[in-house]
Amino acid sequence: MLIRHVFLGFLGIASGFAVSAGTFAFLIVIGVVPRMIGKCNRAAETMHFENAIILGGIMGNIASVFPALRIPGGPLLLCAYGLSAGIFVGCIAVALAEILNTFPIMFRRSRLKEGLSWIMLVMALGKTAGALYYFLTGIG
Repeated sequence: MLIRHVFLGFLGIASGFAVSAGTFAFLIVIGVVPRMIGKCNRAAETMHFENAIILGGIMGNIASVFPALRIPGGPLLLCAYGLSAGIFVGCIAVALAEILNTFPIMFRRSRLKEGLSWIMLVMALGKTAGALYYFLTGIG
C-alpha cells in the first residue's frame, strides 16, 4: 500500500513538472516576458519579471491543490490578485493573437487604416464589461 502512495505521489509531481514546463515554454515561445520588459523599459529588472512569473505559477498551483488553505489579506489581497491575474491572462491572449497575426488580418480585411488603437481599447473595455457582468450578476 505504501509503494502505491509513493508511486502516485511521484506520478503527480512528475505530471505537475511536465505541465508547468509546457506552460512556461508556451509563455517563452509567444514572447510575453520579453515584450512586457520591452514595453516597461526595464531591461535591468529582467530577473525580477521572470521570478515574479515563476512565483505566480507556484502560488497558483498551491492555491489549486489546497483550496481550503486560508490566505491572510482579505478582500484587498483578493482584489490585487484578481487584477494581476486579469492582466496576465490579457497579456497572454494579446501575445497569442499577435503571434497568429489575428489583428493585422482582421484590420486588413475590414480595410481599417486609422483608429486601430481605439478599436483595441474598445475591445478591451468590452471584455472587461462582459467579465464584470458575468461575475457581478452571479451567472458564474
